Amino acid sequence: MFKRVFLFLLTNVVVMGTISVLVRVFKLDQVFSAQGGLDYGRLAGLSLVWGFTGSVFSLLISKPLAKWSTGARVITQPANEQERWLVDTVRRQVEKVGLGMPDVAIYESPEVNAFATGAFRNSALVAVSRGLLGAMSREEVEAVLGHEVSHVANGDMITMTLMQGVVNSVVIFFTFLVRFALSSRSNGRRTSPALVALVEWVVQVALTLLGTLLCAWFSRQREFRADRGAASLEGAPSMISALERLKSGRPSPLPGSLKAFGISGNMGALFSTHPPLDRRIAALRQA
Repeated sequence: MFKRVFLFLLTNVVVMGTISVLVRVFKLDQVFSAQGGLDYGRLAGLSLVWGFTGSVFSLLISKPLAKWSTGARVITQPANEQERWLVDTVRRQVEKVGLGMPDVAIYESPEVNAFATGAFRNSALVAVSRGLLGAMSREEVEAVLGHEVSHVANGDMITMTLMQGVVNSVVIFFTFLVRFALSSRSNGRRTSPALVALVEWVVQVALTLLGTLLCAWFSRQREFRADRGAASLEGAPSMISALERLKSGRPSPLPGSLKAFGISGNMGALFSTHPPLDRRIAALRQA
């Protein structure tokens, strides 16, 4: 907990410092001073508040939203041997890594996938699809559960929220700077509102794309770490076998907010939240 609070504070300090350096390097403070002044320190603070509010709120509602969007049913009282085995497996894994017991759920989908989410490490949600239970052996399902438990143990949901908050803050800050610079008087004239809106939109898109690239890269690194965590909990052969099984199946189309936290995800290039399955398998074999 203290590590994550420290990370949150350190992230804010780094963002504030970076913004201050960039403003001075490009002499924007002199421009704003000449144009009537702009308290960019206060703007940076407001940008952080605005930027983190949305991402933190999304994290706080991630668990109920995941249940609603996938129709996941939490196993409160196991109805059969399979459900009892699922709960017991997750309990064994979280005890091994020192976590509180998460909600364990099944969602009705013929596709093969699983995910973990939640704002707090000791009260998360781990869910598997009905299709995954039917397609994989017990050893493979245990490895998948270990992968999701590792996401929770690594604090991946919190870290991704911090990163998204930083991206949001930077986009808000520099978009406002551009709007201010273009809208202020220059030689007695004002820039066309249409041009201001166009430039502002271009800046937003460019910064958002750059931030998305960074978040996607980090998400791919998380997957490698979660795979290693699963290998530690259930053995590398079981995790490799589960990934091989995913190659022959069709991943479940998880809702947008959950894509980064599934066992498999979009397999694009730079914007992919998950590395190619072949690379994940190779990394486990080389570990």
